[in-house]
Amino acid sequence: MPIVIIAIAEWFGTALWFTPNAVIDDLQRTWGLATGDLGWLTGAVQFGFLLGTLGLGLSGLADRTRASRLFALACLVGALSNALLPYAGGLWPAVGLRLITGLSLAGIYPIGMKLMVGWAPGRAGLGLAWLVGMLVLGTAMPHLLAGIDWGGDWKLTLWIASLLALLAGVAVWRLGDAPCLARVPTSTSSRLAGLAAFGIADFRRAASAYFGHMWELYTLWTLIPLLLIAANPSLSPQALSLLSFALIAVGAPGCWLGGWLSQHLGSRRVAILGLAGSAIGCLLYPWIAPQVGFAALVVYLAAWSLLAVIDSPQFSALSANACPATLVGSALTLQNAIGFAISAVSIGLLVPWLSALGATIAWWLLPGPLLGLLALRRLGRPARVEP
Repeated sequence: MPIVIIAIAEWFGTALWFTPNAVIDDLQRTWGLATGDLGWLTGAVQFGFLLGTLGLGLSGLADRTRASRLFALACLVGALSNALLPYAGGLWPAVGLRLITGLSLAGIYPIGMKLMVGWAPGRAGLGLAWLVGMLVLGTAMPHLLAGIDWGGDWKLTLWIASLLALLAGVAVWRLGDAPCLARVPTSTSSRLAGLAAFGIADFRRAASAYFGHMWELYTLWTLIPLLLIAANPSLSPQALSLLSFALIAVGAPGCWLGGWLSQHLGSRRVAILGLAGSAIGCLLYPWIAPQVGFAALVVYLAAWSLLAVIDSPQFSALSANACPATLVGSALTLQNAIGFAISAVSIGLLVPWLSALGATIAWWLLPGPLLGLLALRRLGRPARVEP
């Protein structure tokens, strides 16, 4: 039961992440935004998340406080900043509110992973698979919302997301921390706590594989609607939104499948399977895309999207298992910070080149899964002793 509560709370809490994307046309009309201004709202959330995860990971706060209380507080702050967005009145106040939302998400996503690891001892791969699957649904949600005609006030979309986040905070507050979830005394915790995990060889290897995975994943998800339009320029906006939702949301059952497989094969093998599948997806896409019909291409993208995320929870499970319990929260939070920074660099470098690179942009994603596979080769082996 705790696993289900945490997973649903993660879904509801991360609904705050990209909710404004569903009402961006209304915000543009209301505030008179230029097309180039719209990226600031998304960028502010990502930057806030990066700052928040770095702060939690380096300060050790993620391990010095009760994870359930930190999660609930983050949900409250995020819900309020999101609910106030309609009253911002313009771009820059809205950017400030979205920055606060991003900071709060740093207390929802990685702290949710710590809670899941605590409540699912010995089953971290399965528990984290459910949790990341819910995050995937949250990531895909804006495309679903954009494809549905609500026939009501656009502000309701934001307020419903805030209500869901509040419900998530209340549920986790009532659940509390797992009895086995260790908390570091303030007097003994390091101010650079998360960095200590990088002194552990298996954590470095699992984290490095995760970093390669993050080079590909979010860039692929960003490219999906653009690749669909390139393949079929006659797609209606509604069809594009619903297809994009489906192609990203397929990662949720993919994560759950990976969690089930991890109970039989182990997290390392599932991670290798996902990275190898991602590498094949990147490698073959430029050759397959021009040769097949649109329906076949959609199926290919669905398989690629699923394989690109099936391994995501298993990296966190491997990293958590490599760390002492007193470092898990800080280590996972810092790992998230670095991973999302890498994804931001990948998106910023590659997406603007889509028109020039065409389908061959997939080859520029390939180094990520290849480096991930390389990092996992020595996982579980003793570290080399320097003379």
